[in-house]
Amino acid sequence: MRPDLRGILLEGVPAKEVRLEVNGRMTYALTAGQGPPLVMLHGGIQSGGAYWGGTISRLAGTYRILVPDIPGLGESDPLARLDATTFADWFEELLRLSGHERSTVLAHSLIGSMTAAFAAQRSHKLRRLVLSGAPGIGRYRMPPGLLVAAIRSDLRPSHRNLERFLPFPFLDPERTRQRNSEWFAAFSAYMIDRSQIPSVRRTMRQLIKAGTKQIPAAELRRIDVPTTLIWGRHDRMVQLQLAKSARSKFGWPLHVIEDAGHVPFLEQPDAFLEALAEAIRDDRSHVTDRGTQGRCRTAETLLEAGE
Repeated sequence: MRPDLRGILLEGVPAKEVRLEVNGRMTYALTAGQGPPLVMLHGGIQSGGAYWGGTISRLAGTYRILVPDIPGLGESDPLARLDATTFADWFEELLRLSGHERSTVLAHSLIGSMTAAFAAQRSHKLRRLVLSGAPGIGRYRMPPGLLVAAIRSDLRPSHRNLERFLPFPFLDPERTRQRNSEWFAAFSAYMIDRSQIPSVRRTMRQLIKAGTKQIPAAELRRIDVPTTLIWGRHDRMVQLQLAKSARSKFGWPLHVIEDAGHVPFLEQPDAFLEALAEAIRDDRSHVTDRGTQGRCRTAETLLEAGE
């Protein structure tokens, strides 16, 4: 019997899965909690939003959370084409159907880029924006090693090729694996499983093209909601310097997560949640029901250090 990989990833997560018909296509989403609305958007990953499971568990006591699988990834139906325009139309309708208009939106990586473009055009649909590892907010050039690893994984999805790819999103994949080996094995297997599907592979290619395109500074200056950046200090996919440049150019606060790469919410979850709490503190005075011991450097600390 085939294992329920998604079920393993979401084991113990206090969320229910719902299906919404958005512009004629089925979107899978996780919903949890009560309180101010918070939408969490995954990055360019075949498995969709399931990797937010641990974050959902920590925030569900305080926020009303929506975590969709982007069209064509995870379990959601694909669009004929995923680009900035089709994403924006899908996302606006999703917010309307789910009752999450005027939400705080936390968006990661390639989808973070497209969400920034959305906010530049439709800020009135959001309350605030938090971006992590989003390449499109600056001048981006994909590292050659990452490009090779991504092409290899796309052409031949396998455990071996995934292991070659993991050192790019993770600062230390083995450390994260040892924290919960069953979860990490299911995470890896689910990505490989979804990568076998032609529509998922097509969506990933379209997303890489759209999500790495630089958004003009004039457009980004039109974002009319509070915007914060959270970045891993050692992000090998989208280097920290890009975030520092955006902070200088647009005045967005930047929180740097120490000892983390492109996925700080998986590598340093306490520090990530501490930074998120600071970013959205006006929504609630407390984000988690316990203190965090992670290492997070705020924008003020960075400015004092001359970074």
